[in-house]
Amino acid sequence: MDADVEVARLAARAAADALLPLRSSGRTGRPLGDAGDAAGQRAIAAVLAAERPGDVVFSEEATDDARRLSADRVWIVDPLDGTREYSAPGRADWAVHVALWVRGELAAAAVALPALGEVHGTDPAPALPARPDGPVRIAVSRTRPPAEAEAVATTLGGRLVPLGSAGYKTLAVVRGEADAYVHSGGMYQWDSAAPVAVARAAGLVTCRLDGSPLVYNGPDPALPDLVVVRPELADEVLAAVRAAR
Repeated sequence: MDADVEVARLAARAAADALLPLRSSGRTGRPLGDAGDAAGQRAIAAVLAAERPGDVVFSEEATDDARRLSADRVWIVDPLDGTREYSAPGRADWAVHVALWVRGELAAAAVALPALGEVHGTDPAPALPARPDGPVRIAVSRTRPPAEAEAVATTLGGRLVPLGSAGYKTLAVVRGEADAYVHSGGMYQWDSAAPVAVARAAGLVTCRLDGSPLVYNGPDPALPDLVVVRPELADEVLAAVRAAR
């Protein structure tokens, strides 16, 4: 296994180990989410400081380090993706993201789904399950499904599958729980870097809504839209998205 993927897995597991006990600490709602954000950040930062002390870390829960723009190696991290879901008792659709960007490309990543006891990495690559018979399943936000996703469902005779965090929705496609994930608005680089790297390793197609590549470690943290789709459905899904726009 690639050594950087081992580090990504180690960091994701450390965050998961810190996050899970907090859910039974008596905290609820925003206090629980804030405690989780902080605990996940500490766990990941400690692993990366020990294992890759010369690398730059770009995290949702830390001050943006301008050195990343000239660095060769940058870890793009979301210590708790889906704070709302994490804070809700019994929900499993939240994640931990740890990705490594090297000279323009996502080079290694791990995504933990702590409530399911799973960690998915880029090496070994996940095996993409066969798609079951039935309508195309499109993962969408539970609170704001985008018009583009609704258009895909209408055009392809599919159905929307409301799920929680961005990382979980992307991994839902990797794990065979959905066939595509279509998102528009309100997303940042750390929301998708690690899940996209894992999805690519599994053979999925990943891009922006207009079909252009996803670019990471850019100066602006925002990366507001995303498509993750099984390769055999990519042309149809992207055509439906283009027609909707």
